[in-house]
Amino acid sequence: MLILGIILFGMLIGAGAQLILGKPKGGIDWTLAIIAGLVGSFIGGLLISLISGDGIGFHISGIIGSIVGALIVTAGWHWWVGRRAA
Repeated sequence: MLILGIILFGMLIGAGAQLILGKPKGGIDWTLAIIAGLVGSFIGGLLISLISGDGIGFHISGIIGSIVGALIVTAGWHWWVGRRAA
């Protein structure tokens, strides 16, 4: 059940990152949302939580770090796909 919750949380964070950055084609790429959310949450959320001294708990610093991490992963993906298409 915890793993399902983590995947759902990552998917929502990744979808939010796509909505914040905007998507050229419209709509949400759910595969990218899951990947960006999970990777961004793991890297950004864990890093910010440990830097702020909150530990590995569910705190607002981890949520902010998750969003920032997902934004970075999503922006990097859009840059990579745009670079290959050009």
